[in-house]
Amino acid sequence: MLSSSNYNFEGSDDENSDDENFDNAFDDAFDQHFDQTFENLVRAYGGQEEQRPERKNAETPTYPENLFRRRFRMNRRLFMHIVDRFSNEVQFFRQKKDGRGRLGLSTLQKCTAAIRVLAYGTAADTVDEYLRLGETTTRLCVKKFVEGIIYLFGDEYLRRPTPADLQRLLDIGEHRGFSGMIGSIDCMHGEWKNCPTAWNGQYSRGLGTLNDINVLDCSPVFDHIINGQAPQVTYFVNGREYHLAYYLTDGIYPKWANFIKSIPIPQGPKALLFAQRQEAVRKDVERAFGVLQARFAIVKNLAFFWDKVKIENIMRACIIFHNMIVEDERDGYTQFNVSEFLQGEDTGSSHVDLAYSTDMPSNIANMMAVRTRIRDKQMHQQLKADLVEHIWRKFGRDEDNN
Repeated sequence: MLSSSNYNFEGSDDENSDDENFDNAFDDAFDQHFDQTFENLVRAYGGQEEQRPERKNAETPTYPENLFRRRFRMNRRLFMHIVDRFSNEVQFFRQKKDGRGRLGLSTLQKCTAAIRVLAYGTAADTVDEYLRLGETTTRLCVKKFVEGIIYLFGDEYLRRPTPADLQRLLDIGEHRGFSGMIGSIDCMHGEWKNCPTAWNGQYSRGLGTLNDINVLDCSPVFDHIINGQAPQVTYFVNGREYHLAYYLTDGIYPKWANFIKSIPIPQGPKALLFAQRQEAVRKDVERAFGVLQARFAIVKNLAFFWDKVKIENIMRACIIFHNMIVEDERDGYTQFNVSEFLQGEDTGSSHVDLAYSTDMPSNIANMMAVRTRIRDKQMHQQLKADLVEHIWRKFGRDEDNN
């Protein structure tokens, strides 16, 4: 904002002199505003060989923080942490000299090429003009990059929930009206363009395809429960005690004790309120898939690779990236703090049983007993009925007032 108090306009009988003073003051203010706005966007068009991507991460980078995050999908601090780990621990990404003693591609160039391909889902040769990497080199960088991400960060960011993580999820679920809930579960389909013709029946629509049910049967997501390695939880719903945490699902999933589905055609205000709350809370997993696909376009686009292992590694690496970004930016999210809604130290009914032993022998009898417990339809119906009553008591008064 311009103000006449910031500038000294001397009185003069000459009207042209006043106009000239005003023009000079306005030009000075505009130049100052322009310099402050675009001081970080100075691009050099000459000397392309010297314009390495290190300039982005120098003391005076080309892009400010917001533009860096938009292009690299993460903050500069996190990206440089990944680059440092790769330069120290992954042999392929270390800068080496060729036979003539010239330095080869830097760690930053290789990591930048890989993250840009993952983020934008573009062909491997699109970074040639920018990073001086050939198509085959870029593909190799992507392959080694996702393998390195899984190797360096997979154990931390793809681990099972710890008891502390599980308790936090239980607290959030209880605040939202679903005691014992630890999240939502769903399946995301991707199109494999170069799928071999002989395998089309497994990866396309039609009988025998990998739909949500078949994916669930093949998935190891519940192996730790069946093997007795999962912590036991205790929670109360409608005055009844339960010990098996559950997920919210859509209608295609089976009636298992650890799945809670919506009511397709709710009859009465209680069933209607339950359906509304369940479907609203279950949208979390839909949003998560949406953010993952928007952040890494290679997950959303057609899969052009010929090898299933490479496709799997790319998906795993993108999920690890997503979890790392969430952890790095979590403090800046506008979300509620569960502790603000708790009276006293601990008034929730959902708890992780720390005294429960996870060293149960993995014999066939124990595994079949846990499997039968998970697939108990009667327990599913009982828990669902108790949740209908619980949610009505918790939120029904608000519905009546509306």
